[in-house]
Amino acid sequence: MSNAVARRLRKSYISGVAKTEFIAFRVAPELKRELERIADDEQRALSQVCEMFLYECVEGSKKEGPKFMQRLVAKQKARVKD
Repeated sequence: MSNAVARRLRKSYISGVAKTEFIAFRVAPELKRELERIADDEQRALSQVCEMFLYECVEGSKKEGPKFMQRLVAKQKARVKD
């Protein structure tokens, strides 16, 4: 399978919707390394992994409301303390 075909298959697996929007933000180097490791282990692009994680968080937020974000903030605070 050619690289172009593989890229198209991966792209359509996540979302059949054309991606026309762009988001850029900074992350800690450790987080980027972990995301890159996950992408490598899963044989996916870094952007695909980030998009999947974002979709899951959006769905969790829709389902649980403010409690979802409160739980994430509490986890982040605990991580920073350690």
